[in-house]
Amino acid sequence: MDDLKYQPVPYNVEEEICKNLQDENFRREYEALEPKYALIRELLSARQLSGMTQEAVALKIGTTKSAISRLESGSKHSPSLTTLRKYAEAVNCELEIKLKPKQQPKTI
Repeated sequence: MDDLKYQPVPYNVEEEICKNLQDENFRREYEALEPKYALIRELLSARQLSGMTQEAVALKIGTTKSAISRLESGSKHSPSLTTLRKYAEAVNCELEIKLKPKQQPKTI
């Protein structure tokens, strides 16, 4: 067992995603996740700009650090508007929700 050494397997996430995006089913599912990940990026960015920790946000809105962690990780449950408003207020932001028209496929 002493002769066993850790040798990481090379894996480039971006490269694999680019390859998999060639598959129409994969691309459709991948693109469907964009709104969820956009929300996560917004939450993390707002908290980072506020200089607050997850624990500080949790204390400010009356919840637990683990609840903030779940919110920022995009767990199974979608956050309520009330939760998003409280989070925005805690990190000194305004919550803005907007609907925008889907892009029409370009015709040649």
